[in-house]
Amino acid sequence: MTIFAPSTPAEVLSTVQWAAAEEAPVEILGHGSRRGIGRPLQTEHTLDISKLTGVTLYEPAELVLSARAGTPLAEVENLLTENGQQFAFEPMDYGPLLGGASGRGTIGGVLASNLSGPRRLKAGAARDHILGIAAVSGRGEAFKSGGRVVKNVTGYDLSKLMAGSWGTLAVLTDVTFKVLPAAETEVTLAVRGLLDDAAVAAMALALGSSAEVSSAAHLPERIAARVAAGHLGSDAATLLRVEGFGPSVVYRLEVLRNLLGKAGPLQEIAGEASKTIWRDIRDCMPFADGAARPVWRVSMPPSEAHHMVMALRMQAAVDAFYDWQGGLVWLSMSEDDPEAELLRGLIKTHGGGHATLVRASASHRAALPVFEPQPPHLAALSARLKAEFDPKHILNPGRMAPGSSSATLPQSTEAAAP
Repeated sequence: MTIFAPSTPAEVLSTVQWAAAEEAPVEILGHGSRRGIGRPLQTEHTLDISKLTGVTLYEPAELVLSARAGTPLAEVENLLTENGQQFAFEPMDYGPLLGGASGRGTIGGVLASNLSGPRRLKAGAARDHILGIAAVSGRGEAFKSGGRVVKNVTGYDLSKLMAGSWGTLAVLTDVTFKVLPAAETEVTLAVRGLLDDAAVAAMALALGSSAEVSSAAHLPERIAARVAAGHLGSDAATLLRVEGFGPSVVYRLEVLRNLLGKAGPLQEIAGEASKTIWRDIRDCMPFADGAARPVWRVSMPPSEAHHMVMALRMQAAVDAFYDWQGGLVWLSMSEDDPEAELLRGLIKTHGGGHATLVRASASHRAALPVFEPQPPHLAALSARLKAEFDPKHILNPGRMAPGSSSATLPQSTEAAAP
């Protein structure tokens, strides 16, 4: 196997041009923190961009940051924290769930997989914060899209097209994101002991109020004990995060207390303890147990998710917890069988949605549709898109769907937020 490790965009361009000329498929790799998502690749060559690093522009007053695609996300987030800023979409770290170390993802991978976290309801995903990119297509052509200002119109928004493409359309070399000030105060209000149906109703009530809840999640009994090193206890916890200026947070918490006081016992969690809980929910820590059992990420209507989970539990042993007001369901299968056909059938029955198999053995990932299968008209559009950007199918071939010519429209479980 040949590993190419360019350190400049020009070297990335020359490497892809060679691969296109030789029709030699390559795996696009950063630090490999999300390497286990998607179908296994069988390529003789790897394009490792982990040396393509460095923040090239950061203007805190303008809320703009640019960096080479291989720059570690942890490094960028540390810089933002020092300046009281953040990526508002709080990108997930898949490392622990997939058996790796935390903090290994790259900023280019954030866009390629369209990451987000519990604040998705309010802030959106990576695609909603990208301002511009520089990349190299599978044709061996360098191109740019967008720019370094928040208001920028330059024709087709290819930056958003790269979001969720998982390296199948182009190799990112530079990305520019919008950043935002971090909240002054963060407090989580937990309603304890609710069953799934009551929790979904409570979250809907809170999100529909004037409390401006930024995140809403439900951890069923025993699942709650798997976050924050067990400090939350084992009783079910329905979690509502409120962020902003101190006096505003106090007022909005009182609104929630009056609204939900009769739903169950209330618990207030502030500061770093609150941040730890949401970080663990973001990174799916309840299922980051070092095992290889299948884990699914399901996006579907919040009002239907708990019905789907109940129906699934009647036929398979599964653990579950809910984010995005119930619109995102994390599922951990107790057996080795991912039960893909059963799960996707139940999702279709309960309002529709899509499921991504984010952790499974290589054999299962090779045999099953890891990403949600597309209807024929979208599959045809995806094929044309792939043909435009990567006509010789050299970039991450087959990662998103079977066949060397396969590709799908950029997608991820962030794509259908409730």
